[in-house]
Amino acid sequence: MNTKNVVPLKKKRKQKKTVLVTGAAGALSQQIINRLRDTYQIVAVDFRKLTYHSDDIPSYKIDFNKRGFEDLFKRHDFDSVIHLGRISSSEETRMSRYNANVLGTQKLLDLSHKYGINNIIVLSTYHVYGASPYNPALIDEKAPLKAAELTMDLVDSVELENLANIYLWRYPDLNITILRPCNIVGPGVKNTISSLLLSKAAPTLAGFSPIMQFIHIDDMADAIVLAHKKKIRGVYNVAPNDWISYQDALKHCGCTAIPIPSIPPVLPKLITSILDLKMFPSYLVNYFKYPVVINGKTFNDTFGFNAKRPLKEILRTYNEMKE
Repeated sequence: MNTKNVVPLKKKRKQKKTVLVTGAAGALSQQIINRLRDTYQIVAVDFRKLTYHSDDIPSYKIDFNKRGFEDLFKRHDFDSVIHLGRISSSEETRMSRYNANVLGTQKLLDLSHKYGINNIIVLSTYHVYGASPYNPALIDEKAPLKAAELTMDLVDSVELENLANIYLWRYPDLNITILRPCNIVGPGVKNTISSLLLSKAAPTLAGFSPIMQFIHIDDMADAIVLAHKKKIRGVYNVAPNDWISYQDALKHCGCTAIPIPSIPPVLPKLITSILDLKMFPSYLVNYFKYPVVINGKTFNDTFGFNAKRPLKEILRTYNEMKE
């Protein structure tokens, strides 16, 4: 056979699988996108604002409850969803949070089922367990979600989880993985605890210094990418194996603790306002009184996860960011 005139066949480039990442404006989402962009086609979505990542990453500002949201599923052949778009309880009104967190998540899960997606990560929070003096020393995934009984401001967070759990068991083909991390901290994180650790002075409730856990944003991003890769359905706490009291954490961060009375309930807010201190929202006051320490062993064992950033390094970083 004369091979001179034979044109060698070019290998067909393997098409990247497509991942929908919600909450794309957040620091954690951006970490996830940076980790996955080389091996996956990313589609970024946020209902608060449009964010630019790069020319090869389509980005949308869209309300999950609007009709146009389904158009994304028709336009892009999603293989998986990483849902990080939960609005925290310090944002928006209760009704708008409910619409976004609960109804929006339901729409996302319905569309995922309709379009045959079989890998979904849902980011929850350890707050769903609720802060109570009767909490066990170490809380595992079987513990009841009591936050909604203790404060109305966390109802939507608990209902989001309950909804994801219903779909987890009703539609096993969706392969839903629900992650309940402890306090996520680190550069770019704008939640309550990160703001307090970054301040020069922070309030403490007189007579209380609960044990707390912190996971660096880099480690949390690694945990999510690992869960996405291994595709093991279920509910998992995500936390390192170390913890520290709130007041000791402030000390290591170079932050002066300002003790304030915890009763009556309006007093902490009034005093911190007068002293011009950053304050924990009223719905989080109990989390600065009673420990909510979660056991991350199941996630670590199931996924082979090990947080790389030790507690001392995390707190030292906050100290250095003030210099």
